[in-house]
Amino acid sequence: MSAPLFLVESLPVGSSFTLGGAEGHHAATVQRLRVGEALILADGRGGTARGEVSAVGRGSVDVNVLSVGEEPAADPRLVVVQGIAKGDRGELAVQAMTEVGVDEILPWAASRSVTQWRGDRGFKARDKWAATAREAAKQARRPWLPVVGGEPDCSTKQVAARLGTAAAGFVLHEEATERLTTAELPESGDVVLVVGPEGGISDAELDAFREGGAVPVRLGHAVLRTSTAGVAALSVLSARLNRW
Repeated sequence: MSAPLFLVESLPVGSSFTLGGAEGHHAATVQRLRVGEALILADGRGGTARGEVSAVGRGSVDVNVLSVGEEPAADPRLVVVQGIAKGDRGELAVQAMTEVGVDEILPWAASRSVTQWRGDRGFKARDKWAATAREAAKQARRPWLPVVGGEPDCSTKQVAARLGTAAAGFVLHEEATERLTTAELPESGDVVLVVGPEGGISDAELDAFREGGAVPVRLGHAVLRTSTAGVAALSVLSARLNRW
């Protein structure tokens, strides 16, 4: 079993470190780490420290730091514009996409999104997506945390503008003729992928994204749920970009 990963604000300096707070509680009380067991500390920005437990306290663990390293940021970056979905489908999408390596997730207020994020509800929902991504990154032992939209949600106009600055942009669409498996990919920069909500993407939205430079693509003959389409597309891109 691989060593568990815990997130810290900054990497330890020196050969010893005490992991406290919520992460220390999780390590000592939930995972019940014991002296001599291995663990990884990560700052969420590519930096990691490998160590082993030297002592366990009440809600904290002491760590002997064995090595410190840094993983460069991925390039090209994989960015998913995720249509806001009802219930827990959005969170399921965020969890799975984080596990397979998404670098940035932008919640999108699509015209056919059943659920709308407004006011404080929008910030709370966005923060819940960010918390889901954080936990999924720990589970997947990822040294980089994905960025989850700075704003509660993006408008179609904002998404089109982001597509216009991307190295490549794609829209998953069931009527597309081009396949993601053969679409041209860049060697560097952002690859932005748009995933619609349960009701799909409207003609007006598709036109706006095309004007922004995006290419409609499909994965196959089956129509996937909004909670699974993004992770399936990221799997294709990760293989094609030699990230897997």
